[in-house]
Amino acid sequence: MEASVPQKDAEYHKLSISDTVALLETSFRGLTEADAAERLKNHGPNELVEEKETTPLEIFINQFKSILILILIAAALVSGLILHEYTDMAVILVIVVVNSVIGFIQEYRAEQAVTALKKMVSPNCRVIREDNVRELPANKIVPGDILIINEGDRIPADGRLIEASSLKIDESPLTGESTTVSKKTEAIEQETPLAQRTNMVYMGTHASYGRGKAAITATGMSTEFGNIAQLIQSIEEEESPLKKKTEKLGRQLGAVALVGCLLVFTVNYLKGINLIDSFMTAVSLAISAIPEGLPTVLVITLSLGAQKMARSNAIVRRLNSVETLG
Repeated sequence: MEASVPQKDAEYHKLSISDTVALLETSFRGLTEADAAERLKNHGPNELVEEKETTPLEIFINQFKSILILILIAAALVSGLILHEYTDMAVILVIVVVNSVIGFIQEYRAEQAVTALKKMVSPNCRVIREDNVRELPANKIVPGDILIINEGDRIPADGRLIEASSLKIDESPLTGESTTVSKKTEAIEQETPLAQRTNMVYMGTHASYGRGKAAITATGMSTEFGNIAQLIQSIEEEESPLKKKTEKLGRQLGAVALVGCLLVFTVNYLKGINLIDSFMTAVSLAISAIPEGLPTVLVITLSLGAQKMARSNAIVRRLNSVETLG
């Protein structure tokens, strides 16, 4: 038996049970273990493929990708290396580190929480193979497997129902419909939106009542949930209004400090003050114009907002998103 099973574009809800089974190259006795292994090799695990995971190091480095933070680091270096104000340098660097650590902790916790949630959507399931019922991790099932559905089960992949006894499915995670959907096995010949395909079951939904069996038609990123995941991952991230404003403020402060520095240096030098003293005075003035506490105040405020949302079971992966949601 070949494993070239179509996963996309086949309108299984329009097919009879026998045609579905034939198209999937399976049987009511289920797949053989050898065929299932070959299909798993061809189609891959039944998992939603994520974008490259953000490592802790990347999260930490991202905390420094702000013009305000870069200005503070520059101010610290000038204070220590040029003005020899080591206390000022230490204070500024402590502020930068505190700011980065707070942001890192918040975003790292959010990443860990999201990872934990992803593990929760990968349950075990029961399938028929070689006429025997087997319990498998959901990521091991393949197109053509015969899935056994009982009340309370989470559906691990898309499938065409071949048996249904008083079966009702909660499809709200996929369609947004708050009421359960009564399922049947009869083919639906006309064009039907996804929410009205009563002979299909979908990944991410769960059985609230009854029992049934379904021939798996699509797994992983070929499922309806996989299509949604692909759409989400294709969206480019945009900077939040707060980040845009702080970046703009940082550029403005940098420009003001630079202009002020040049102006003071020129005036002092024209008054007859020597070159070194004029330069030191101008740099000191520029450093004093930098609001060292602003980044920390912003991060702490956003962290408090993120913690408040966490208590309401809402996970914030990026601190700037708190302001955007507000």
